[in-house]
Amino acid sequence: MSLENKYPVQLDQLYRQVIMDHYKNPRNRGEIADGALTVRMNNPTCGDRVQLQMIVKDGKIEEAKFVGEGCSISLASASMMTEVIKGKTVDDALKLSAIFSDMMQGKDYDDETFDLGDLEALQGVSKFPARIKCATLAWKAMEKGLSEEQEE
Repeated sequence: MSLENKYPVQLDQLYRQVIMDHYKNPRNRGEIADGALTVRMNNPTCGDRVQLQMIVKDGKIEEAKFVGEGCSISLASASMMTEVIKGKTVDDALKLSAIFSDMMQGKDYDDETFDLGDLEALQGVSKFPARIKCATLAWKAMEKGLSEEQEE
């Protein structure tokens, strides 16, 4: 029996607390002064906006920061994402994005390859299809930026 089935209310409450902590105390919020790969994206449906900046050297994400406006899900997800991708290779960051996408769609996802940490707090978003775009906005920005970086 999974923890979620055994303690659904407590786990849901814990996940809500993790999301609100990242929303109220975002990690890696701010801008990188010079030389950063910069991607701006918005969700016209709800008005969420994010600017993601990354420093990528030798195939590795050395730094990641974001600024933006939006709901708690959108900004918490950006905070969590920047924490988890820093220090990862581009390939690993893209694999994480695919895992996160599966989780957001309510599919079975690989939680063995990487420690998802706080990201798992967002798994409940899959029950609210309108909010999935909020949770994935920063991830789509990261994918776009890294694919543009690889093309150059």
